[in-house]
Amino acid sequence: MKKIFVLTGEPSGDKLASKVVSKLKISRSDIEYLSVGGEYLKSLGIKSIYDLNKVTYLGFTKVLMNLFKIKKNINDTARKIIEFNPDILFSVDSPDFTLRVAKKVKKINSNIKIIHFVSPKIYVWRKNRIKKFKYFLDHILLLFPFEKKFYEEEKIKCTFTGHPLLEDNGKSKVDLNQFIKKDKKIISIYPGSRLSEINILMPILSKFVKLMNDKYKDLLFIFHSTSEFNQIVQKEILKEGFKNCETICDEKIKSQLLKQSIFAVAKSGTISLEISNFKVPSIIIYKMNIINFFIVKLLAKVKFANIINIAANEEIIPELLQSKCNAKNIFNTVVELLNDEKILKEQINKSQKIINNFKTNKSSEIATSVLINSL
Repeated sequence: MKKIFVLTGEPSGDKLASKVVSKLKISRSDIEYLSVGGEYLKSLGIKSIYDLNKVTYLGFTKVLMNLFKIKKNINDTARKIIEFNPDILFSVDSPDFTLRVAKKVKKINSNIKIIHFVSPKIYVWRKNRIKKFKYFLDHILLLFPFEKKFYEEEKIKCTFTGHPLLEDNGKSKVDLNQFIKKDKKIISIYPGSRLSEINILMPILSKFVKLMNDKYKDLLFIFHSTSEFNQIVQKEILKEGFKNCETICDEKIKSQLLKQSIFAVAKSGTISLEISNFKVPSIIIYKMNIINFFIVKLLAKVKFANIINIAANEEIIPELLQSKCNAKNIFNTVVELLNDEKILKEQINKSQKIINNFKTNKSSEIATSVLINSL
């Protein structure tokens, strides 16, 4: 029996890992799994050694405040991986956690092959860290084609897989009548997958919904949440007494509701790719504490936060970040876009050109093949 330890650090990584592991389980039945994972890996029957929230720390100040806890988590996780003694440590995203664990594991047991999925954003900052990766990474799987040159320069084995979340995975149709009302148009809202994001963005988004309701009478707002934080999002909506808001955490329904949406407001992150992939016009929003923001501004080598904008070197998807991330700005930007069909079509057309470069339509299969060939 072969063994794979799946190491993630946050919900987006958990979701990506599950896409690959679901294919692995079909291809090979002789693999035993253990993980640091969340609800997506859990749905595949893969046990996690502890709650994903215990390793997720967002922002520089939060990291500084929890340095001892983070170091303990890294040491504990590495120890449990060594005890499990896998053939492969499959680490996914969250490099400040997963790659530190991977480095420690490789130092203790060099026989464990380490395959990492999702390159750190070396094109944004800290490019020189790539030089250290060659000493403990056996292979890295890349979401974007422009990343290959960085790893090939350092002679690190790499494979461009494309992005799994851009694949048509043929999800079964689900009856949406409980959500869709004939006289309502859907706006999808993504307040984040971390508690810190939800705490900051939900009050802003609630005020945005109020402003929209004062202007429009035919809108239905769908808040896309995780099962873990769905109650928190629901509580905020109930507190405001909104009659035209729903929350959804069922993954089978989320994508179909997004496809039916006329617009989306999303926190900056991977979700913006999924939204653009479904040809839904959108804006992205984000806000963090002022210290974290200044550190990011100091270190970042790119002008934009959204990967589509970064790849295009143009603000295709409007970005309302930090001080611009307030209810009035979000409202004004959304209204302006909804009133200009030409701009909406232009956003969709330009984003599709970028996204097509990120697709292979067999990302999970490519990643699975690398893992199987490494066993």
